[in-house]
Amino acid sequence: MYCTLFVHKLKTIFGSNLSRALLLVYWTIIYLRHKLNVAPIDGNGCMLMRDNAIGRIYRRYFPVQLIKTAELPPNKNYIIASFPHGILGTGICMNMAFDIGVWFKLFPQVRPKVATLDQHFFTPFLRHFIRWWGLISVSKESLMYYLNKSNDPQHPDNRDGFTSNAVAILVGGAQEALDSNPGEYILTLRKRKGFVKMAVRTGSAIVPSFSFGEVDIFQQVANPPNSKLRNFQIAVKKRTGIAPLIPLGRDIFHYPFGVVPYRRPITQVVGAPIEVVQSDEPDPAYVDELHGKVIKALEDMFEEYKAKYLKDPETKQLIIN
Repeated sequence: MYCTLFVHKLKTIFGSNLSRALLLVYWTIIYLRHKLNVAPIDGNGCMLMRDNAIGRIYRRYFPVQLIKTAELPPNKNYIIASFPHGILGTGICMNMAFDIGVWFKLFPQVRPKVATLDQHFFTPFLRHFIRWWGLISVSKESLMYYLNKSNDPQHPDNRDGFTSNAVAILVGGAQEALDSNPGEYILTLRKRKGFVKMAVRTGSAIVPSFSFGEVDIFQQVANPPNSKLRNFQIAVKKRTGIAPLIPLGRDIFHYPFGVVPYRRPITQVVGAPIEVVQSDEPDPAYVDELHGKVIKALEDMFEEYKAKYLKDPETKQLIIN
C-alpha cells in the first residue's frame, strides 16, 4: 500500500505541466553550463563529502590502501594513469574522491581529481554529487582546463593552499571493465595514447598507478570475446560510451550471490612521475616513447609488488592489450 501511495505521489509531483517545465529548464541550464565551461569545481570540492566517517568506513570495508613510492612535488600538474579499471574503479575513487584524507597526508598541496565520462555531467542531480566528490569530465576541454592551471602559490586559483592538480584517468575505460574478472589483470593500453598526448600538450607529468585487488571485488556474468553477451555489450558501449556490465558480488548478509562488492583488499600503488616536455603539437615519435615508458613502468610495478599485495602471486600475470 505504501509503495502504491509513493508512486502516486511521484506521479502527482512530476506529472504536472509546471513540474515538467521546471525540469526542462533545469536540464537546459546544466546542459548549457557544462557545454560552455565544463562545469568546473575549482579547489577540492565539498570536503564534507570527500573526508568523512562514511568514507572511512567504506575504506575499511575492503580495506583500501594507498602506497606512495615517489614524491609528487606540487610545482606541476599530473595525469595519474590508473589501471586496472575493474568494474567500478573503486580503489582510485576511494583514494582520490570519496576519502581523500590519506592522499593529503602522502601528497600535500596536490588536489586529487578523478576523470569520468562526460555524459555523467548532463545527468540531472547525479552531476552535483560527482562534482562535490571531485570528479571531473574526461573530455579534452575539461582536462585542458584543470591540467593548465597555474602552480604559482600566489595565483588566485591557489588561495586554498594547494598548487597542483592530479587528475586520475582510468585509461582502459569500459573496454577494460569488460575484461575484469577476479585474479585476471588484463589492461587495455597498447592503442590508447590520448592521455599521453594530453600530458604533452599541458606539460603534465604522467604518473603510472596500479590498484592491486581491484578486479577481485566483483565477478561478472561470463562474457568471453565473441559471445552474444560481449557483442551486445560492445554495441551498447559504441553508442553510449558505457558498457552494460552484469556484476556479481555478495548479498548483504550472505556471500553466495548479490551485488555488494566482496570484502577483499585493494592497494593502489602510485609510481614515480614520468617527466614530459610540453608541446602544443605532440610529436608522434615522442608520444610513442612516453607511451612505452608507461607500459614499462606498469610491468615493473606489477612484478615488484604482486608478491606483497596479491594471493598466489606466482599464478598472476599482467596482460596488456
